[in-house]
Amino acid sequence: MLKEIDFRHSYLSSFDLTSIYFGGGTPSLLSIEELAGLFDKLSKYYSWKNSIEITLEANPDDITQTSLKEWRNLGINRLSIGLQSFDEVELRWMNRAHNEKESISSVKLAQDAGFDNISIDLIYGSKFQSIESWTNTLKQAVDLNTPHISSYNLTIEDKTVLGVNRKKGKEPDVDDDLSVKLFEEMQETLSQSDFIQYEISNFAKEGFIANHNSNYWLQKDYLGIGPSAHSFNQVSRQWNKKNNTLYIKEVNEGHNFFELEHLSLNDRFNEYVLTRLRTIWGCDLMEIDQLFGKKYVDHFLESVSKKRFHFETLKSTTYVLKKESRFLADGIASDLFFGL
Repeated sequence: MLKEIDFRHSYLSSFDLTSIYFGGGTPSLLSIEELAGLFDKLSKYYSWKNSIEITLEANPDDITQTSLKEWRNLGINRLSIGLQSFDEVELRWMNRAHNEKESISSVKLAQDAGFDNISIDLIYGSKFQSIESWTNTLKQAVDLNTPHISSYNLTIEDKTVLGVNRKKGKEPDVDDDLSVKLFEEMQETLSQSDFIQYEISNFAKEGFIANHNSNYWLQKDYLGIGPSAHSFNQVSRQWNKKNNTLYIKEVNEGHNFFELEHLSLNDRFNEYVLTRLRTIWGCDLMEIDQLFGKKYVDHFLESVSKKRFHFETLKSTTYVLKKESRFLADGIASDLFFGL
């Protein structure tokens, strides 16, 4: 990863960082020396202000008083803790290494250590959930007083244990109808607790909308380092090799350890629609005109007119999805794509 930073630091158009995010795996397994080495390497090429958001994803079982102190001393000021659930049976089914008690204690330990910017992850749609149990989970999450909650609908990947068992008939498919009800319950419960649903799966208290998450949805440039990491700089998208051994070999040999896709104007418009419709910021006609041109504005308006019942407007020029349509965001967006 240190070598990759040397190779690819110039990918970003600006060398002033607004967010650093350690995630997409289990970065809390890294030693403090390894994390410090990554910071040192980044500081060779980039600068950032004291107000920068620096997030570390952590599993509850990796959080100790010692690790928390070391992370804070490095400058990490935001934690994303992968709780996933408070239910013991569900946690074992997900092959999580922690239990309900550790879920709760990890958050409280972090708060006691001075972390006030904490996000917790939850998953809904498992075969164990009902509306009642999910409501209880959400209330437990709210009671932890964390200012950010990310919650995702369960997906079962083919090559995972759950995916294999599903093919054998040992696991049911995710119940889409139930998932919609759970999603709506989440919207209602978190709204009552003053959370803002700034993106389909992300809820934050005022002042705690994540810079990192928002950068994705607002098409800001970002550079991803490490196996399977993705990068984006407006005109191209890159993704690194997934296989750890192959990634390491090709970085060490200086070969192409990533694949590259140049984005056409149509691609960029479609990505704009796909990402913005997931957010409270929506799609702005003036911005579409500035970025893509009038024909894309005309196309957007014509497409939206066919699905007008899904949309509401802000300041007459910005289109956002109605609350009841947000669960269908990706499907609605695909119907607005240009050139497909």
